[in-house]
Amino acid sequence: MTQTLSASTLLWVPLAPLVGSILAGVLGTQFGGNVIGRRASHGVTILGVFIAFVISAMTLKAVADGARLNETLYTWMTVGNLKMEIGFLIDGLTAMMMCVVTFVSLMVHLYTIGYMQEDEGYNRFFSYISLFTFSMLMLVMSNNMLQLFFGWEAVGLVSYLLIGFWYNKPTAIFANMKAFLVNRVGDFGFILGIGLLGAFAGTLNYTEAFAKSAELATLTLPGTSWMLITVICICLFIGAMGKSAQFPLHVWLPDSMEGPTPISALIHAATMVTAGIFMVSRMSPFFELSETALNLIMVVGAITALFMGFLGIIQNDIKRVVAYSTLSQLGYMTVALGASAYSVAVFHLMTHAFFKALLFLAAGSVIMGVHHNQDIRWMGGLRKYMPFTWITSLLGSLALIGTPLFSGFYSKDSIIEAVMASHLPSAGFAKFAVLAGVFVTAFYSFRMYFLVFHGKERFDQNPDAHHGDHHADDHGHHDAHHGHPHESPWVVTLPLVLLAIPSVFIGGLFIEPMLYGDFFKDSISINLELHHAMEELDREFHHHGGALGMAAYAFTNLPLLLAAAGLLLSYVFYMVKPEWPAAIKQRFMLIFTILDNKYYFDWFNENVLARGARLLGTGLWRVGDQAIIDGALVNGSWKLVGWISSVVRKLQTGYLYHYALVMLLGIFVFMTYFVLLK
Repeated sequence: MTQTLSASTLLWVPLAPLVGSILAGVLGTQFGGNVIGRRASHGVTILGVFIAFVISAMTLKAVADGARLNETLYTWMTVGNLKMEIGFLIDGLTAMMMCVVTFVSLMVHLYTIGYMQEDEGYNRFFSYISLFTFSMLMLVMSNNMLQLFFGWEAVGLVSYLLIGFWYNKPTAIFANMKAFLVNRVGDFGFILGIGLLGAFAGTLNYTEAFAKSAELATLTLPGTSWMLITVICICLFIGAMGKSAQFPLHVWLPDSMEGPTPISALIHAATMVTAGIFMVSRMSPFFELSETALNLIMVVGAITALFMGFLGIIQNDIKRVVAYSTLSQLGYMTVALGASAYSVAVFHLMTHAFFKALLFLAAGSVIMGVHHNQDIRWMGGLRKYMPFTWITSLLGSLALIGTPLFSGFYSKDSIIEAVMASHLPSAGFAKFAVLAGVFVTAFYSFRMYFLVFHGKERFDQNPDAHHGDHHADDHGHHDAHHGHPHESPWVVTLPLVLLAIPSVFIGGLFIEPMLYGDFFKDSISINLELHHAMEELDREFHHHGGALGMAAYAFTNLPLLLAAAGLLLSYVFYMVKPEWPAAIKQRFMLIFTILDNKYYFDWFNENVLARGARLLGTGLWRVGDQAIIDGALVNGSWKLVGWISSVVRKLQTGYLYHYALVMLLGIFVFMTYFVLLK
């Protein structure tokens, strides 16, 4: 029996976190007089997100049974034939995203109680993360591009607030400004794409715009020979490049680790950075009409997947290792989009959300356990001190590298198979990138794992730990506590356990309905005549006997061998022969320097783009503002009037005989003129 969905009930999914955010942000801070305390602040925000999660889970169950909703709730304005509306579109893609966002957000809220307990901005932080949850839910639930753009910009704004949460910390302020500016570059392309759709389709509603996709595919951009649909898709994808941190707009994400660890899990693993992947999947009816756009997407994703993985190898900050892992995995999702395997991309989005949130929160637990040290070189042997953090980190790492039967295996291997089945011109490079990325991911993931949880205990050897100015911790404070590491409190470890469960099991349970069933049938559109990747994946999946057969077959496949090789090499380098990495670094110092400087993207942005922009701005100010506007137009106009006045003033003597003389001279001039004219 098909269930029905109620718009009035669904309205509480975004509104419940918003209400919690307002209560904590107004009544729990100095702005509202600190009316409520810490317990009430985290209580109302957690309750709001819990309500949203329960309704989202019920919605997912209803959608799985066939329920759908596409309803406009409010019309903001009408401009000609163009309507600006607020509404919900609930289908398989939306319901899955709602559950992912609310569940991960709920885990982060619980975790924050323990992680931020000593921070003065405790209530403000809870307000921010609940506001972020509201913004992301408005984005994924929208049925039109106006609301999509509202949610898109709102998550960007709240991420700015969260990254710069410790606003007295210069590096955090620099990081949040960097994230804000880079995302504005992407958003400029995004709003151009939306504007072109509104102009030529005459609507911002998804369903109405998709109905005109074939018509748009026949048009060219006025004044050019470019296909309109290609221009629209590339503009939309530029927006996705900024939000989902794709090359070359990836530079903001690693620096965003300057914010508290809980927001790293919420924003940069599960929700905000996946908004671009969600958007491209939602817009699949347009992207399927442009192979040029698909090729661009595949190339950008492949570059991100491989080259950002290389950077993870040399990182020593535990959060930055996980951050570069996020960049690489976002590249994998983008490659899947380019291969027209949209359902595979969002499937990896879902599995990745759980195990990456787990890894970020586990990293935060480690930071707490070792008294806010973040350098993995000064850890080691934590397995016996932090058993819950150790085992959950191991499960998250195994899921990340694609171990058979773990959730990451099913989604990551499906991406690789989709690329192998793609016939796009860019697929050759993408195949190399995703396969090489498997080895790289396994190497840097278990490099971190072995250095943190195994080997010699090095936390007492930290050269920054025994000086007068103690090592600055993750909270931007100075920690004076030393001694043996300790396990985190239950409010921190419980979310780790709850995230570890889907990190292990959710992939095998949901791969068949999500990839080869009807779950996304009315959410995602694929031109099967041109793009055969999903058909080939379907055939292979059932040929091998489903999820268990796919896992068994993996033992004969190259990706698993590459992952095993990466794991084994990291074990040799950091457990058996720890002197080898230092020797290799000395021999290949040039490569290390390039990686350490992150391919010099930051240098280029700061010294070429930013400095060039400053020089251009200074030139425009001096020439345009000072010389032309102030000098010529403003000051020049009054000077001209003043000069004319000074000349005319001399003619106004006040003597009658002077005026009579002028009149006679005037009559003489006129008479002479008319005589000569005849």
